[in-house]
Amino acid sequence: MAVPSISPIRLNDADAALPTLVLGPSLGSTSASIWHLVAPHLAPHLRLLGWDLPGHGEAPAAVESFSMGELATGVKAMVDETVAGEVHYAGVSIAGAVGLQLGHDYPDAFASISIICSAAKIGTPETWHDRAELVRHQGTDVLEEGSKQRWFGPGFVDAHPGRVAEALDSLRATDAGSYAFACEALADYDLTDELGRITAPLLAVAGEHDGVCPPAAAEALATGVANGRSAVVPGAAHLTPLEAPETIAGLIARHVLS
Repeated sequence: MAVPSISPIRLNDADAALPTLVLGPSLGSTSASIWHLVAPHLAPHLRLLGWDLPGHGEAPAAVESFSMGELATGVKAMVDETVAGEVHYAGVSIAGAVGLQLGHDYPDAFASISIICSAAKIGTPETWHDRAELVRHQGTDVLEEGSKQRWFGPGFVDAHPGRVAEALDSLRATDAGSYAFACEALADYDLTDELGRITAPLLAVAGEHDGVCPPAAAEALATGVANGRSAVVPGAAHLTPLEAPETIAGLIARHVLS
């Protein structure tokens, strides 16, 4: 295993004196594609800095496996090299899990952490290993229909075909090997019994219809950490920054800027 090299992605042009919010993507997306509708609402108040998983967007493909702890270490190294001053973190799904790992491993690094549609443990090891093997043999295209059903709440696919198409384009463009390595990292990820070590103020957000990381998972995060609260986005499922960007921006802004 190895620590991935993570490069910063500037999502706005902001005064360097502003607090920095580091934004992480869901599996099969990029920070730009998942946060682009939220970013304009936060841009006046925060310096927005994204990062991408290996093999996603312009990030180099992974050539060997990595753990969630190593992924968090890569993000922390990027932050240390790029950010001076107050820094906050927000991540969706796998990047939310990275946020929990960061809070666990580096308790003094972030002024706040926002966990969007994630959990202390996601799915089962067997499910992740099966998906890794499927993608290695058939590519990420094979995940399109299932992802569309998991990602979006009732009626969203028909109401917002453009957003759905962009999300699926990002999935199809993802390097299959890197996606599989990320699945295997999630198979070994479980912070259920370690949440009490996370001391940064934490916001956990879930979509009402998220079958991957349901509202109960967000509530478990809020009650399990030292200083947490949870919120539910009505009508949404697993990709709430695309489904309800103004709601997500408002929740994060209140958490970060209060």
